[in-house]
Amino acid sequence: MFNTARRALFAAVFAGAAGPVFAADFVEPQVVEQAPPQPAYEQPVDVGGWYIRGDVDYHWSKFSGADYITYGPPPGTNSFSSGSLKGAFSAGAGVGYQINEHFRTDLTGDYWFKSNFDGGTADLDTTSVEVSKMSAFLLLANAYADLGTYHGITPYVGAGIGGAHIKWDDVRDPNTTEFNPGSSNWRFAYALMAGASYCLTDRVKLDVGYRYSHIQGGRMFEYDTTSSGPGFDHGFNNHEVRGGLRYQFGKSDCAPQQEAYVPEPEPVYTK
Repeated sequence: MFNTARRALFAAVFAGAAGPVFAADFVEPQVVEQAPPQPAYEQPVDVGGWYIRGDVDYHWSKFSGADYITYGPPPGTNSFSSGSLKGAFSAGAGVGYQINEHFRTDLTGDYWFKSNFDGGTADLDTTSVEVSKMSAFLLLANAYADLGTYHGITPYVGAGIGGAHIKWDDVRDPNTTEFNPGSSNWRFAYALMAGASYCLTDRVKLDVGYRYSHIQGGRMFEYDTTSSGPGFDHGFNNHEVRGGLRYQFGKSDCAPQQEAYVPEPEPVYTK
């Protein structure tokens, strides 16, 4: 009986002493706090490379007048009393390079189909009606500034410089058999343009715009061996409404862009 009580007392003392020791050895788990969200970094737009283009337009050309030589009597220089060119279509193509998302350049060539010319001359007491046709090939080196993309539309402005090959048909008076052979020659030209493009696919853009171009004056017709010639026109101011397609071989801003990069949050450990 005494031994049993002694053993029970010993066990109770041992348990009371061992409790704090085991409690001291127990370590609570560390608290892990979520790191604050990291800022998102936009992926840079990497655009550039070669492209080709095709365009059509309808243009109106303002005829600025013409002078011609007469052999008399008396000899001298006379001017057309009137003259106008009808509107006509053109078709063109070009190759260009997209430098970055804001700047590009290209070389374009446009063939202008024949425009009808109606004019008149007045020489002393003689007046006549003159008719002809004019066609042209316009070659320009152009530079553009793309002004940013808004709802899929990218407006732009640009300028070009180059030359135009002008070809006049024979200048005739329909009331007589006389005519002056038409002339053809290269002339200086420049252009200013504005428009907008729209992505149709990841590489194809629709391009619609307006172009003003000026072609310098030059020889219009040769002499007719009887009374007059040669003649020289004063040039043309042209207004063009244009539409076409551009195909991008390089990295196009029409392709889907990568989503903004968000770094994985780093855990923060606290004791």
